[in-house]
Amino acid sequence: MAVPKRKTSRMKRGFRRSADAIKAPTYIEDKDSGELRRPHHVDLKTGMYRGRQIFTPKVREEA
Repeated sequence: MAVPKRKTSRMKRGFRRSADAIKAPTYIEDKDSGELRRPHHVDLKTGMYRGRQIFTPKVREEA
């Protein structure tokens, strides 16, 4: 069985655990539509990404 050679210091333990904190996702306001969206993601309402039309959004039918 593998055994650590030295005790893990409080600093190293803290560095490792710092990634465990849950951070709220960041949102930015879209320049064209004014909607909130994630940075570096396609705007799902318009289908635009970096000024290009990636896909045509589906129109939801009212039932």
